[in-house]
Amino acid sequence: MSQQAAAYINLEIYEDSVNLLGVAKVKMPSIVFPCVNISGAGMMGNMEVPLYGMVDAMSVTINWLTTTQDSVRLAAPKKHQLDMRVAEEYWEVEDADIGIWPEKYVMVVRPKSMDPGTVAPMAAADTSGEYAVYYFAAYRNGEQLWEIDKRNMRCVILGVDYMADVRKALGKQ
Repeated sequence: MSQQAAAYINLEIYEDSVNLLGVAKVKMPSIVFPCVNISGAGMMGNMEVPLYGMVDAMSVTINWLTTTQDSVRLAAPKKHQLDMRVAEEYWEVEDADIGIWPEKYVMVVRPKSMDPGTVAPMAAADTSGEYAVYYFAAYRNGEQLWEIDKRNMRCVILGVDYMADVRKALGKQ
């Protein structure tokens, strides 16, 4: 059966898997593979080559409705583990029906900035925080989609660890 994503229904963000944080919208980290340019004899000009398994620095931005203890707590200059639990609706194509995928995103972050937002009558403050991401994993229906672990040199995508050979070449693991 073919299942096609429709929309996110809702999300909740937890710190350390237990503390439910406030109302928020999250701009997820981009996974960018750094590239080098190579050129030389036998090539037609420059060629951009993504480095095998390497991932550039990642950031996540959390936009809060207003300044809360939770948004301020995440500004503490220390490591925070965030779990974002998501309900995503999908469309079951053949049956013309819908279903829900449980999704989970796990991040280990440290704060880079906090913006208290704007204070105005009859308006949300639009408080935000930007955080450096050291670990980023995603799960859908209990299956891991990816795991990026910058400190332990892991780049796992759909079960394949693309840094395993690199760690082995370096005498690790």
